[in-house]
Amino acid sequence: MSAQAAVAPVTLQRMLPPEEAARGDFYALLAGLFVAPPSAALLAQLAAAGPIEGDPALARAWQGLVDASKAMDSAAAAFEYDELFAAVGKAPVSMYAGYYLGAPAIDHPRVRLQSDLAALGLARAERVSEPEDHLGGLFEVMRVLVAGAPGRKPSPLAEQKRFYQAYLERAAAGLFAALAAAPQANYYRHAAAVGAAFMALESQSFQLE
Repeated sequence: MSAQAAVAPVTLQRMLPPEEAARGDFYALLAGLFVAPPSAALLAQLAAAGPIEGDPALARAWQGLVDASKAMDSAAAAFEYDELFAAVGKAPVSMYAGYYLGAPAIDHPRVRLQSDLAALGLARAERVSEPEDHLGGLFEVMRVLVAGAPGRKPSPLAEQKRFYQAYLERAAAGLFAALAAAPQANYYRHAAAVGAAFMALESQSFQLE
């Protein structure tokens, strides 16, 4: 993966190879788009970003997101986010991995996630009310595994692969497909296209490990 994108900034505690830094940046971007509506600062950063090189599908999706960010403001993005993910009653698009994994209540991924996050030395912040399988939070976990965090080194690729395949690979694909088909999705259709193209590259890379 050779994409060198000006995406959501990540403060790295040690030098990473450019490809790993780019992976961390993409996970940071996905977390920034799906944990909450994009801020005005993130929209402005995306609107000013240049093209990326490498995978053609990712390059096309990226340009679509850049162009959409130029026409989007934070209030409209927040309205769309709420309409898609936080509607009264059943939201049109679920943000939870368990939904896409077809998880039975008796073996819900949230239960396994609590154990796996503890084993990784991670935990949900006290201020966070969303359950552990919220996909925005899972993108943030992958960012930490890839890029590290203050006082924490990046995790080995085998550990990244295990977490990705257990919780993100199928669930994120389901989320992005649901957004591509949702009539309420305008800006988030472009966000989903970037996510789908990036995760396709991640899946290919992990299959080679």
